[in-house]
Amino acid sequence: MRCAIRRPLRLPVLFPLVTALLAGLLAGCATVPDRPSDRARDGRPAARWQPRPGTAWQWQLSGRVDTGVDVPVYDIDGFTNSAEVVSRLHSSGRKVICYINAGAWESFRPDRAAFPASVLGRSDGWRGERWLDIRRRSLLRPLMAARFDMCRAKGFDAVEPDLADAYSNDTGFPLTAADQLAYNRMIADLAHERGLAVGLKNDLEQIPDLVGDYDFAVNEQCAEYHECPALSPFVAAGKAVFHVEYHVPESTFCPIAKRLGLDSMRKRLALGRWRSPC
Repeated sequence: MRCAIRRPLRLPVLFPLVTALLAGLLAGCATVPDRPSDRARDGRPAARWQPRPGTAWQWQLSGRVDTGVDVPVYDIDGFTNSAEVVSRLHSSGRKVICYINAGAWESFRPDRAAFPASVLGRSDGWRGERWLDIRRRSLLRPLMAARFDMCRAKGFDAVEPDLADAYSNDTGFPLTAADQLAYNRMIADLAHERGLAVGLKNDLEQIPDLVGDYDFAVNEQCAEYHECPALSPFVAAGKAVFHVEYHVPESTFCPIAKRLGLDSMRKRLALGRWRSPC
């Protein structure tokens, strides 16, 4: 659970001046209304939610969810929170994102026995977790589909699939960028088939290829690693970037976030109720 193992980008990511200018126009931390995405892939109107830049959020993956934070979006654990919690947040006008781990097996989840040993790799650095062999899409697809079905059944509006950049980590498998793209597109399709929005977690190098497949982004520590401009394609497309820092002070990263149009806050690594937004 929680965040991916961080690493700097392999290559500097540069964007045209027009992207930076557009990001500046969209900058700010004020809450603005969300909107449905305009079109499904077959051209028909789509009803799923799509958060816009400037949407404040709360991310709480540990402890009892504090439903009293005055923000329009909550991102909470899909397994440990009930439909009643989601309903209570909806009754207060909130949208709710379902956190699930799409890149690693977790020994503490109720579906742990459904994952065959052949897809389990090395530890991802968190106790009780092992990387998944994302090349085995035919095996992993029904398992992830079942998790997304759970999110939909509980009433969530969207999913946050964690560990979406396995190919850039030491997983025990010879994963490639192409493997990751194929897997991440499968994940996006599974969400959209269920009417759920989906956020791209980290995976900065593949944003240019995946921004059209995902409805928003979730990022950790882009300011600490000097990577925040890589998220500009989401903002330029009118899609929110939900961003957190753990170690960098607000006085350092909030000006960057405002300039780029990121929806940012500082959190503690435990991802409890505490937050310090821009």
